[in-house]
Amino acid sequence: MAHDNSSGSGHPAADSSAEPSAHGQELQVATGTGVISRDAVVDPGLPPHRKRVTDLDPKKDKRAERAVYTLFYLSIAGSVWAVAAYMAFPIEPEDIASVRLNNLFIGLGMALALLAIGIGAVHWGKALMHDEEGIDYRHKVGGNQVSRDRAVEIMHQANVESGIGRRALIRNSLIGSLIVFPLPGIALFRGLAPYDEDPVELMQHTMWKEGTRLARDPSGTPIKASDVTLGSAFHVIPENLHEADHVLNEKAKAIVLLMRLKPEDLVEEESKKDWSYDGIVAYSKVCTHVGCPVALYEQQTHHLLCPCHQSQFDVTNHCAVIFGPAARPLPQLPITVDDEGYLVARSDFHEPVGPSFWERH
Repeated sequence: MAHDNSSGSGHPAADSSAEPSAHGQELQVATGTGVISRDAVVDPGLPPHRKRVTDLDPKKDKRAERAVYTLFYLSIAGSVWAVAAYMAFPIEPEDIASVRLNNLFIGLGMALALLAIGIGAVHWGKALMHDEEGIDYRHKVGGNQVSRDRAVEIMHQANVESGIGRRALIRNSLIGSLIVFPLPGIALFRGLAPYDEDPVELMQHTMWKEGTRLARDPSGTPIKASDVTLGSAFHVIPENLHEADHVLNEKAKAIVLLMRLKPEDLVEEESKKDWSYDGIVAYSKVCTHVGCPVALYEQQTHHLLCPCHQSQFDVTNHCAVIFGPAARPLPQLPITVDDEGYLVARSDFHEPVGPSFWERH
């Protein structure tokens, strides 16, 4: 409340934009009171429609149509080129130049295939499809006959506006490019499997064999049983891993996690009691769900956790699955010590490592 110095009486402070009252007197409006403006901006509506050059000139319309289906044909050519490049530029073992050429030419073909579809579709929409502004009013969603008839009408209208029904070359070239485009990807799947070996047989065997020393990953330093203390965990590879023809492939199958528990904490089957040594156990690091590395060890609970999909394994009970999507326990590597006290494998794994697909096969 403002106070008038001349009278001393309080009254609402007058706003500078006072309006006249019904009796011709000015209406005093308190500060902060909302006033509706009488000169609100009028909705200008949609601007006048401007026709495109393809709407005005039949020759340019035909030229745009040719450009669109040419792009779709280019997409087909790019897909075919990628498949041909996969066969014409094969990857040769130990030849990095062949890898570069293979990736380069396949990539160029697939890039052309995808870009041509995208550019062609955009050019089709901007230059040839129906170009009239419209307002789509919202209505209640219903499944009555009227709404179904309206849906059919909309589909017919879309066909007319896009021109897909009457522009046969564009339609057919688009369908052809979409059919051919996945072919390079299908061809590339062949590269996921060895050319001259059975992948199932490859997964059934690793580099571990009787007498192979357990070594630290990645240094390759052999591990003595005395190095492994209670609660510790070692990432392990075969000592002779560097001698393999394909080191990464062999490592992916042979990686092991080594842990030491109190012997009385282990629940061991009679047939597997000699697979551990003084509480030291070794299990494959490859998860039996989809092959992720199981490398998170909780020493208080003796649980192993796969970080990908949260499968958990109980180390005290032959790494049995206690949670998550894994279908079977982690394969155990039988171990012992040699004459010098180094940990060595008794044999290879007694079951395939990795996802359960291999076991089911």
